[in-house]
Parts: sequence; C-alpha cells; structure tokens
Amino acid sequence: MFAGAWARGGGPEPRVVAWRDVLGGGPVPVPEGGLVRVDSPGEDAATDAMLRGPGEPSRVGGGARWYRGFMAGLEAVRDAVARTPGARLLGDAGEIGVMFDKRVCHARLEAAGVPVPPALPGPPVTGYGELRERLGAAGWGRVFVKPAHGSSASGVIALQVNGDRVRAVTSAALDRPSPPGGPAAYNSLKVRVYGDHADVGTLVELLAPDGLHVERWFPKAGIGGRVFDLRVVVVAGTPTHAVVRASRTPMTNLHLGGVRGDLAAVRARLGEDGWARALDVCARAAACFPGSLAVGVDLMVGANWRDLAVAEVNAFGDLLPGLTGLDGSGAEGLDTYGAQVAAITAGRYGGAPVRPAAAGTGG
Repeated sequence: MFAGAWARGGGPEPRVVAWRDVLGGGPVPVPEGGLVRVDSPGEDAATDAMLRGPGEPSRVGGGARWYRGFMAGLEAVRDAVARTPGARLLGDAGEIGVMFDKRVCHARLEAAGVPVPPALPGPPVTGYGELRERLGAAGWGRVFVKPAHGSSASGVIALQVNGDRVRAVTSAALDRPSPPGGPAAYNSLKVRVYGDHADVGTLVELLAPDGLHVERWFPKAGIGGRVFDLRVVVVAGTPTHAVVRASRTPMTNLHLGGVRGDLAAVRARLGEDGWARALDVCARAAACFPGSLAVGVDLMVGANWRDLAVAEVNAFGDLLPGLTGLDGSGAEGLDTYGAQVAAITAGRYGGAPVRPAAAGTGG
C-alpha cells in the first residue's frame, strides 16, 4: 500500500526485498540515493520459520528467538543503507527494536512522562506461581500479561485473580490433549475465557521463558455497549489518523472481533479540550521515537473519560485501509501511506524535500 501511495505521488515502483532474502544472509540491494522502508515480516510461513524455527506458524511463543532474528535482519538492512552513498532509512532500526520490546518501550515512555499503566516492578516473571505471589504483594487483582515481543495480541492475557478464583481472557487456544512435545497454544480469531488455574498456569508457563510484561489493568471507557481504545497514527510528529477500536471483550484488536467505532461520538464525549489532550499524549509518545517516520499509538481513555494511558507504540501500526486524515492534520483526504509520502516529499522527515521521481527504487 505504501508502494501505491509512492506511485500516486509520481515516483517509480519501489523494489521490494522479501524478509526471507534478508534473513538468508545475502546482500541487501540498496540503490545509491535510495529511500529504504522497512515493513512488517507479516504472516509469511517461510519467514516465520527463519525467525522462530520450524513449526506451526499460528503457535504462540518463541518471541525471544523471533526478536533476535528480527533484530539481526534489521541490522543487516541498516548496515547496507549505511554503506550506500546517499541512501536513507525511513525508520530508525534501533527504535523499531525498542517498540518490539514492550518492557523497554514502556520504560522509555514512562521516563519521558508519557502516561502509561503501572508495570509490575522487579525482575522478569518466571512462572505462574511467582506471578500470583508478586501480584498479591503488589495488591493487584487485575492485570494484562503480555509477551515482551508479541504483536497482534498474540498470547496476551487479560487476567483477574481473586483468591482461588481466576478469569483469563485471551485469544490463545490451548491444545487439548497436549501434543507429544508438551503443552502448546495457538493463536485463534476467537477470544476465549479460562477459569481454571491449571489452564491459566499452563499458558503463563508457556510464555514466561520468552519474557513477560505485566501491566496493571487500566479500566477503559465504553461507548455503545463496548469498551474502546484509539489507534492514532502519528506521521513526522503530527497525529494524522485515528480509529476507534471497540469490543465487548478486553481485546479491542479488529481481527479479534473488534469493530471500528464512532470517532465523532468519542470526540464529542471527550470535548475539544479532552480530544486535544489525547492527541498531545500521542504526539508525546511518538516523540520518544524521533527517527521513525510513522508510528501507531494505542491510546486508552479511562472509564472516567479523563485519564489517558498509552498501551502500545507500534512500529508498523499504519495499516488502516480506507481511513483518511483528521481535519486540521494536513493529511485531509490522504490515507496513512499518502500522509507519509507527503511528509517525505515536503521535507518534514529526515531532511531536505525529496521528489518521488528522483527517489530511485528503494523498497
């Protein structure tokens, strides 16, 4: 979709280099003076196997190995750009790495004064028993347990513990009976609820070796009978696009049954001052990643409609088909990719203006 936006801006068709070619260790072709954009590895099975090792692509887990491979690929691209005269990378590789580590990203935001939910302090959680002990010591009964390197809500557990009672909402489906290699879980498009400590413990134990980020539950505002958050795309420092993600479950991801909500109704309920504060928080979150052309900020609005907190900052959070820019953003009539092309060509990102026709074939 970025390629289409670039072509509409008058540029040549970009050259696309597959992630599996980068991960294969071969040379990364970068033309002199080219612009290089890094996109998500996506759901390509061959690429997933190179990053996490062989296995069912829908399986939950393996995030630490995936992250190491991903970072090695990013470094190869960064090095190739650095060796090529006049070439530029549209997105700092180190910043992308931070956004793919929820623990490090949360700490960066918090240090910058960006509102975030409190995270469980101390060393990484190593298992379910330890998690329960530390939640009890913190006095937290409701948390989100997130794989440190996950995306698309893979392995995320909205967890409530009250004495012997437990309720875990997640898109991870436990394999019953366990396969010969031991317990396993797989991503599902269906959000399910587990109410047994044994099941919840199995999920946590599967995820803990790859690293966990545990945040205190932030009660979200609701509208139309659904709780919601906002995905706000910030391009070259300016919030340009926003979508309401509403759901009847704690998971608002659109692929998990969430729906696009009424942005006008949310803005009206927040009021102009509240809406301005929301966009300011998103801009401040994006400012923590000044080398990134665009980021997607997941912003939560508190149940009281006053509190705000950033749940995630996404390096590849601009996939919002059919959405045009916010009024007054400078991206009116443009989709998220068109807004990025406009920022590049106007020189609002990475230096001097670039004419698409002169940008070469950087992919």
